[in-house]
Amino acid sequence: MKPKLFIPGPTHVDQEILDAMSQYPIGHRTPAYRELQAKVVSGIKEVLYTEQSVLVSTSSATGLMEAGVRNLSKKKVANFVCGAFSQRQADITKICGLDQDIFYVEWGQATTAEQVDSALSQGNYDLVTVVFNETSTGVMNPLAEIGEVVKNYPDVLLMVDAVSGMAGAPIKVDEWGIDMALASVQKAWGLPPGFAVTSLSDAALERSRSIPESQKGFYFDFVRMHKAGEKSQTTITPGIPHLYALSTQLDRIKQEGLENRFARHTAMANRVREWGAEKFGLFPQAGYESDTLTCFNNKLGIDLIALAGKMKERNYLISGGYGDLKGKTFRLAHMGNLQMDDINDVLNVLDEVLGEL
Repeated sequence: MKPKLFIPGPTHVDQEILDAMSQYPIGHRTPAYRELQAKVVSGIKEVLYTEQSVLVSTSSATGLMEAGVRNLSKKKVANFVCGAFSQRQADITKICGLDQDIFYVEWGQATTAEQVDSALSQGNYDLVTVVFNETSTGVMNPLAEIGEVVKNYPDVLLMVDAVSGMAGAPIKVDEWGIDMALASVQKAWGLPPGFAVTSLSDAALERSRSIPESQKGFYFDFVRMHKAGEKSQTTITPGIPHLYALSTQLDRIKQEGLENRFARHTAMANRVREWGAEKFGLFPQAGYESDTLTCFNNKLGIDLIALAGKMKERNYLISGGYGDLKGKTFRLAHMGNLQMDDINDVLNVLDEVLGEL
């Protein structure tokens, strides 16, 4: 029996989703396929509160992180870093040879609208990258506030790594002025890994049209991807099983109700935080705690590796600290297909294990 997943990703996948992925494939240039992709794209637009372009990508989210900076910057990138995964975006920008400045905050702190405004007031940038939900620290950045600031700089695009937040917390793409919101599907979407999605604003597409193909490459050229997407097709062979799964998950989201889904995630997050705040302490800056994952300190001074090991023996997989926080923190995901009963169950088992350490 495989352990139930309470790690940041991949997250727990319900059998109904797995069954959807096992459907017999269809030709990806057929009307049946175009109908499938059109349904999925329409559903994703509803989740993201957007009327703009949505693209599906047979890749990890990291592929779209690279695609974003290659397609959207002609001048200079402002990378805002508050943990390991926002650092990854900064590293990708550097490896791609793009001009950049990096703006850091201490791990556990949030990237604020004031910090973004201060940087953009210098007038040096045409692209901002921020992470919505920093998985390594359990920080959820104030995306709506950041979006309002970036709106004051018409030539600056806002690119958001929403990997562990999308479909678990509201992301109002059009209202907040987000030009690109990318995510993979193995987090709050609750699917197995191997697929990614992104929104693109009209301004983002216009910027991509002005970027030489030699900078964008072939696989992730947003202009080509969007042109195919307008016909409910992809430029390359897509991961059809993932589209079946997304179609099924979108049906489930509609049945639950989008606002109810977000409320469920908030309720699970509150339950986990209440359980662990006194025992361990919360790592993120107060007021910026994630609704999809909680990162704990270690006020008890216990062996966190032993804790995770004993939980695995009981068929529950939790996650230790990431990167610089290894051995200092641990993390518990509460997103995607998980329900409050799952959260109560894992917390009860954690209490049992803590009594043994």
